Amino acid sequence: MEAYKKWVRRNKDYVHSLESLANGLTWLLPERFSASEIGPEAVTAILGIITAMNEHIIDATPTQMHVGPVEPNPFPYSLCISAIKDLETVVEVAAQHYFGDDKKWNFIAVTEAIKVLVRLILFRNSGYKMLLHGGDTPNIEKHSDFSSSQHNDGGFPRPGSGHGPNGLNPWNLEGRALSALSRFGENARMSSDTVWLRRVQHQQAIMEPPSSKRPTISMILSEKGVQGALFLMGEVLFIIRPLMYVLFIRKYGIRSWIPWSLSLAVDAVGIGFLTQVAKSRDGGKEQHYHLTASEQDELKRRKLLWALYLMRDPFFTKYTRQRLESTEKLLEPVPVIGFLTAKIVELVVGAQTRYTYMSGS
Repeated sequence: MEAYKKWVRRNKDYVHSLESLANGLTWLLPERFSASEIGPEAVTAILGIITAMNEHIIDATPTQMHVGPVEPNPFPYSLCISAIKDLETVVEVAAQHYFGDDKKWNFIAVTEAIKVLVRLILFRNSGYKMLLHGGDTPNIEKHSDFSSSQHNDGGFPRPGSGHGPNGLNPWNLEGRALSALSRFGENARMSSDTVWLRRVQHQQAIMEPPSSKRPTISMILSEKGVQGALFLMGEVLFIIRPLMYVLFIRKYGIRSWIPWSLSLAVDAVGIGFLTQVAKSRDGGKEQHYHLTASEQDELKRRKLLWALYLMRDPFFTKYTRQRLESTEKLLEPVPVIGFLTAKIVELVVGAQTRYTYMSGS
């Protein structure tokens, strides 16, 4: 395994090119959206897990300089979450194939429950930092307010803490057109400068001596008051929202407005709490909870993900699909454009049945 890690770190550009090519070729596999797609989905999931594992190996590259005692490697929660998300569609397809449309939601609920549990553990072990991309990307930026109180930095943020990247993973499942739809705003390609900053921050986190004590719930509530409580509630709502959505679909059915409406309401309340926290930094002397640059970008990303509600049933069946089909009929007589429009609509409809309820989490 060590030999493989060294090879990946030495040839990371070559590895990224191979991953992009392999992920793109998965869309040439037959029966992509047919009733028997377990094989293609399994191949896609395996490639996604390998991509996430390679990214973890590159991000965890040891540095030559290290300050303080050597600590054991922490559990790779981000890698675990990425693997679960890649396996979700395989679980759904297999459950639907062997147990039917109704019972498949039992397996999906179990998968979502595991994901919620891992995210809650990560949320606690990270010192209650905001989960970037649902935990896919480690949140390694320092909070200037907590670091100043614990390390006496004079109120100034540590180097890199005020100019962090968006935390996006530019190579995760790159080239998969429908995955870009299902993870709208999640895996956008970032500039090379952003990737470089992410690497620098990771090495900085390794070289810095470990903090004396990570924040706890009681510490956040005592130091940040209402704003700290709003942040904690908003983040917990974001974590548990997908599981609530699946459980209500399991109870009321995919065509019911109840799961759709409740999921949207939970999203709105959670985003409302976090938006209030972000605005509080402009307040006067009251306690405020500082969001880093990466966390502010994550908040913007979560707001963009509301667009996925247009792709979720019953809204999609009653409104969005009708608009798509009317547009397809309108452009059908136009050469080339009509053909491309028909293919796009076919891909969107196929993706809607698989990916949209899990996206945004």
